[in-house]
Amino acid sequence: MAKLYFYYASMNAGKSSSLLQADFNYRERGMATMLWTAELDTRSAGMVRSRIGLEEGAHLYTPTTDLLAEVRAQHNKAPLGCVLVDEAQFLTEEQVWQLASLADTVGIPVLCYGLRTDFQGKLFPGSAVLLGIADALVELKAVCHCGRKATMNLRVAEDGEPVSEGAQTEIGGNDRYVALCRRHFSEALGD
Repeated sequence: MAKLYFYYASMNAGKSSSLLQADFNYRERGMATMLWTAELDTRSAGMVRSRIGLEEGAHLYTPTTDLLAEVRAQHNKAPLGCVLVDEAQFLTEEQVWQLASLADTVGIPVLCYGLRTDFQGKLFPGSAVLLGIADALVELKAVCHCGRKATMNLRVAEDGEPVSEGAQTEIGGNDRYVALCRRHFSEALGD
């Protein structure tokens, strides 16, 4: 029975490299895969890219992409062993349900990887639905500078100062975000 999986973590936990390893494992066994990533993340430009240098081409999704139709069309041409979605926090509620339908009615395992919360500790819409309906939730671990598990994403300005206000989504990497434990996240924001 195919399942919908959500692998979540803070920044720098190895979500993309874990996705690419899973993709490699399927392809090594002769199974076709379909990778997706958010068009919103302009750093990737059609690639799932990890900080450790692994990368693979991917289809881009926007909030209006019908993932169910797109994946079904590909699956009808050549059966898919797995669908893998990077930056899953940017999925819409409807898209998460489409991915669940792929697992439930088409029988394709769907592995989603993304952030659980934003720089204010609030759930992303896609992540909220995945946390609610995924068959399996897997937390990947990042490490705070103190050695504890990092669960929060601190946004920083160009000068390194913490940012507590702004749009939920601002694309960036190590230049804009620092993974911290909750204690150090709260201290950085002066809470």
